[in-house]
Amino acid sequence: MNPNLIAEFEAILNGKYILTDEEAKAPYLTDWRKRYTGKALAVLLPANTSEVAAIVKVCAASNIAIIPQGGHTGFCGGATPDSSGKQIIINLKRMNQVRELDVANQTISLEAGCILQSIQEKAAEQGFLFPLSLGAEGSCMIGGNLATNAGGTNVLRYGNTRDLCLGLELVTAQGEIWNGMKGLRKDNTGYDLRDLFIGSEGTLGIITAAVMKLYPLPISQWTTLVATQDIGSTISLLNLFQKRATSLLTGFEMMTKESLALNQKHFPHMANPLKGNPPYTILIELSDHESEAHVKLLLETILEEAFDARLISDAVIASNLSQANSFWHMREHITLAQAEEGANLKHDITIPLSALDSFITETDRLIQTQYPGARIINFGHLGDGNLHYNIAPPPGIDFKAFNLVNEKPIHELVYKEVERCKGSISAEHGVGQLKLEGLRAHKGEVAHDLMKAIKKALDPQNILNPHKVISI
Repeated sequence: MNPNLIAEFEAILNGKYILTDEEAKAPYLTDWRKRYTGKALAVLLPANTSEVAAIVKVCAASNIAIIPQGGHTGFCGGATPDSSGKQIIINLKRMNQVRELDVANQTISLEAGCILQSIQEKAAEQGFLFPLSLGAEGSCMIGGNLATNAGGTNVLRYGNTRDLCLGLELVTAQGEIWNGMKGLRKDNTGYDLRDLFIGSEGTLGIITAAVMKLYPLPISQWTTLVATQDIGSTISLLNLFQKRATSLLTGFEMMTKESLALNQKHFPHMANPLKGNPPYTILIELSDHESEAHVKLLLETILEEAFDARLISDAVIASNLSQANSFWHMREHITLAQAEEGANLKHDITIPLSALDSFITETDRLIQTQYPGARIINFGHLGDGNLHYNIAPPPGIDFKAFNLVNEKPIHELVYKEVERCKGSISAEHGVGQLKLEGLRAHKGEVAHDLMKAIKKALDPQNILNPHKVISI
């Protein structure tokens, strides 16, 4: 290793914003779920793209691996270093400037370290909606959202992070800067480099800035909770709303009885307003630029149809913004309730809507048969087929002991059912190091080898986030 490496980093960062003390580095070394902890030679905090490029060039010359890092809120260990102590972390939190908000083009150009919630607020100040919304939006950063192609609660109407991005700026594995910040909605000039880097989890390049789409703020928004008795009725309800509300349907979130019971256990003020905490509680949101009365009437009309068709047994429409927010907080706190309960076995999966009933029915049966008493905490963005299908041990059983013995077979069981239903083992959380081992089997040999060829071509030294997503 280059003995002058730290001195070279200090020269790039003007002697500041380089962390080598173990206590100072500690917050950057463990992932959000506290599943992975590594070591790092140093944590570097650049202020601009030129500094990132200079750091990468030094690392390339010395063959030093780099772990790009944003808000450190990922679930798959994709931004955590290994245990060697020889890797460096580039955390982009100081790169948090909004470069331009283009009203005419309805875009916002910003740096990778911008906090998602701050982007939403900046857009709203100018009368725009930035629709990406996640439970971690108060701390996650747009660079990480792009690197993992994050989803969230508005995918049904606005798409994943990939669908919101028009341009990127990034640093390659050789320390070169690619400026693709044009903000064009049409650019048919060969390979789409933007789409190549989005979702690559920092393994092909380090995203330093992006141009993102904005939308006019909705004038009216109505939110409801409804009760359904089974997943078949729930899918029929979704189909009804898609047919009758079309593009006005913004959110369609599913919460099971078990997930909301766990919620109330740890957050007693979040009681389900629906009678008896039904088998399935569905959170539905409509938004539009028409009058409040128009959207409310449409919502009430669809709910009446659903009652008549016996798809739902109860419904509560939020009477004001505060109550609507309380509905959403119920949904968002399920993840926090799971963290309070213990480290359950998580599965962030996508299933075709036509196969959801089959997947849930059969997988529930297999889990309950093979692991008697195990708790299934199933919730998610049902409108786009994304389930968070998580398993906790029976009450009174130690989480660590249960997971140590059962993690691999439970993952295999769930993923086998995902494959049977032609789904995906990762919907919005990415691959990181958590799902690295099973990726080849899931993607297929041809697709996996194509990914490996791309990695080798763009990062032949394998210095960008090695052993994440794909190994070479």
